[in-house]
Amino acid sequence: MKTKAAVTYDQGAKFEISEVELKDPKANEVLIKVVASGVCHTDAVARDQEAPVPLPAVLGHEGSGIVEKVGAGVTSVEEGDHVVLSYSSCGQCENCLTGNPAYCRRMMELNFGGIMPDGTHRIYEGDQELSTFFGQSSFGMYAVAHERNVVKVDKDVELELLGPLGCGIQTGAGTVLNKLKPQFGETIAVYGCGAVGLSAIMAASLSSASKIIAVDIHDSRLEMAKSLGATDTINGKNVEDVVEAIKELTDGGTHYAVETTSVPDVTRQSVLALRSLGVSAVVGVTPETTFNVFQDILGEGKSLVGAIEGDAVPQVFIPQLVSYYKEGRFPFDKLVKYYSLEEINQAFDDSANGETVKPILKMSH
Repeated sequence: MKTKAAVTYDQGAKFEISEVELKDPKANEVLIKVVASGVCHTDAVARDQEAPVPLPAVLGHEGSGIVEKVGAGVTSVEEGDHVVLSYSSCGQCENCLTGNPAYCRRMMELNFGGIMPDGTHRIYEGDQELSTFFGQSSFGMYAVAHERNVVKVDKDVELELLGPLGCGIQTGAGTVLNKLKPQFGETIAVYGCGAVGLSAIMAASLSSASKIIAVDIHDSRLEMAKSLGATDTINGKNVEDVVEAIKELTDGGTHYAVETTSVPDVTRQSVLALRSLGVSAVVGVTPETTFNVFQDILGEGKSLVGAIEGDAVPQVFIPQLVSYYKEGRFPFDKLVKYYSLEEINQAFDDSANGETVKPILKMSH
């Protein structure tokens, strides 16, 4: 079918709205009429080739939409279902089979390699193959995704809102609820109050954590963090020593940290501000970072861990987040601002400069 999509042709180039050819879904695949798609920092990372996605490509990996058609063998959804699209995994490796699909052995290939699980393409412009992103490419009017990417959601929630649950919000919330799991009386600091960090703060407020400390350099983001459950805020520009400030607030350091900024110095801060046996979970695409392993980590039994996609099984976790949203306990709608697909470049600019926490592109069918 002919459809419209935002295409990334060259490194760092502006998105261009183009007519593309989308092939029919194969066995175990689903055709989705995309209603909306979140804009995530990972899309910018791919556009700028900080992650080597083959170009040209149709990016977008936080899609929400309606099932239009199912291929042979699809059993989890049917035509007319409302769905959120999440990351791609093989379902066959040891990690997938033990409930850890975010660490699928084919994770990089299936999400950043530009191909579908069977090694072929679904999107073309003339004779030119266009890379698929995260097995979905949701910056378009329609998308074809493997059944494992697709999460059925309730029809009584605004579908346009739900796409970011597929990656950014799932990452922040899941890192707290699935990976760190703060217990009664424990403390947590969240570094960076973008969409991922604010999602972590909302999740921490669902836990039994006694202190939830938000760290950022923008007062507006810190105010939002406070409204979403942070008990304390620190502006890194206004404090001489962030680590000491956190230790004073927590009688020696936090039990946990979520590091979302991808800034090496902040990553190190997140570890230094832990108490003995504390754990810092890094979720951003962070470059080379220097530690004195004995002084910073080993000497106090601290842990620095990575968390991909919030350690979540999307088909389980995303419906749980929707339930909490419906109950008024996870108000992620406060983060979003809507744009049209044609305004995609403005949406990315507003995300980069901090004007919008979580842009969502609405498709006009």
